Amino acid sequence: MNARSSSELKDGQHCQVVGGTHAGKSGIVRDINVSKTGHRTITVVQANGDRFKTLAKNVVVRTDDEEKRRSQ
Repeated sequence: MNARSSSELKDGQHCQVVGGTHAGKSGIVRDINVSKTGHRTITVVQANGDRFKTLAKNVVVRTDDEEKRRSQ
């Protein structure tokens, strides 16, 4: 997989959740925050409009090549 680490997360990027409760889901990164305990959290918006929050460490960013392959 040609995915970049979660440390490079930016608002609006496509991502795939690889760990935690929402593993296997994907969507667009929104609302990046740092909690009081120092963990980075993000909101992911799925294609159907559903939103969920997860830790940034559980997410990998999809590259443009992966997006093209998935859409075919």
